[in-house]
Amino acid sequence: MAMYHKRPHVEDIRAMKKRGEKISMLFVTTPEEAAAASAAGIHMLSIEARFFDATMRDAAGDCFVQVGLPYGGSGSFSGRPLATAEDYLRAAFHYSALGGDAFYCAASYDIQKTLCDNHIPVVGHIGLIPSYITWTGWRAVGKTSDEALALWRHAQKMESIGVFAAELEVVPDRVAKYLSENSPLVMLGMGAGKYADAQYLFTEDVCGYGKNHKPRHGKVYRNLGPELDRLQNERIAAFRDFKADVETGGYPEAGHTVSIKDAEFDAFLDAAEG
Repeated sequence: MAMYHKRPHVEDIRAMKKRGEKISMLFVTTPEEAAAASAAGIHMLSIEARFFDATMRDAAGDCFVQVGLPYGGSGSFSGRPLATAEDYLRAAFHYSALGGDAFYCAASYDIQKTLCDNHIPVVGHIGLIPSYITWTGWRAVGKTSDEALALWRHAQKMESIGVFAAELEVVPDRVAKYLSENSPLVMLGMGAGKYADAQYLFTEDVCGYGKNHKPRHGKVYRNLGPELDRLQNERIAAFRDFKADVETGGYPEAGHTVSIKDAEFDAFLDAAEG
């Protein structure tokens, strides 16, 4: 891995927070999305480990890339679920070598601390945490004083073990403001209001081609859904035409084949059959 490059480091992201600069962040899943984000000057990208490789890193250009380590699930480079601190550490080192700049980890504090103790930049999660959804349901978290205090204690704990940033998902705006202003953690807001340090959206919501539930905080800037549907229908039509052509003998035509001179073919037959 090249250690010197133009993309930001953790200290640069922290400096943006200190200066009060708003950070833009997108979740991407393809090299085309990553390249578009880089060309647009997006500051940070979130890329799940199962999508992250050298091609994605190149496509991401000068974007700071947070690689998502799969919580207890498949998709790691080893082909097995991440369970222990050592599993997470090996995965982080692997994706660091590919150019990952930081690592999302929603595992236990001891696992996060192991990564931090090995100087791995860790991004935690506060609020609505999909991997813990059975405990909260799909709802905003922090609307009561007790829940808001639990979020604050969670932020303090992650700060104490060395976590540098946290996804701040679907929490009340005033709670997000308090957390952002009173914690050195870089708060990556997703549905957390305008006071979070970063505004983080999924590309499928920004571009209007998401098939899943559209969250309240999602905003469509270009509706690419109909165009992508049209392209997919054209792709299907092309495949059907090809299949029909194969079945009727329409493909391949003479222009798609390689010929051999009669004399050479006759000589081949004589040799093969002799």
